[in-house]
Amino acid sequence: MKEKKGNLSGKVFLEREFQAARLAYKKEQAFYKAVQQGDFKKLKRLMLPLKDERLGRLSKNPLRNLKYHLVITTALITRSCIEGGLPLDTAYTLSDLYIQQIDACSSEEAVFALHKELVYEFAKRMRDSRFLAGMSKPVKEAVEFIQERLQERLRLEDIAKECGMNKSYLCELFKKETGRTIHEYIIKEKIDGAASLLLESDLSPQKISDYFSFSSPSHFSSAFKKITGLSPLEYRRIKS
Repeated sequence: MKEKKGNLSGKVFLEREFQAARLAYKKEQAFYKAVQQGDFKKLKRLMLPLKDERLGRLSKNPLRNLKYHLVITTALITRSCIEGGLPLDTAYTLSDLYIQQIDACSSEEAVFALHKELVYEFAKRMRDSRFLAGMSKPVKEAVEFIQERLQERLRLEDIAKECGMNKSYLCELFKKETGRTIHEYIIKEKIDGAASLLLESDLSPQKISDYFSFSSPSHFSSAFKKITGLSPLEYRRIKS
């Protein structure tokens, strides 16, 4: 018995819709996995804008709708990161702080900016957590000290004092466990932070250089090009 054309068209339509939904779900899962793994390259490719129509409408008020979606995203990221090993206290504290900030947003632009900030903050925490796994206590303390003071001019003497260790031994241990000298690690982390600011803000390279306490804009540009292969302005133009 022949199937009616109308029924066949309906089945084809449903199959296409199901396939589209399945692909969207797989992409969503890949996004949360990228946050969990601290994989910034994948995040930039997978992160959907909050205004994407596939996300649905939770409120007739456009701003409230964005806020609701960002709260849901925050909750799902928090759960994913906890499953990936982020300490409960850290995960829930971050979640609470960001949800409070979401609630206080007074414009769609503020929500969009906060969306990117919280995604990258959780991803950075996960990346750092994976990086620190299995390291000795002094090296962990050194990394945490550096991360908390990236905007400062960091001195080896101060880092060693914080860890309660001899400078030479700390340098040797740090190199052995991370594959980098302390100086190399500091510069790489500052450049990573600078690269994010170049893409996420309108700050000039000189302002960013000052923000991360480089000795001069030329030193900043030289270090940036050595690590990324591009000057700060080239990086902003090509990667934006």
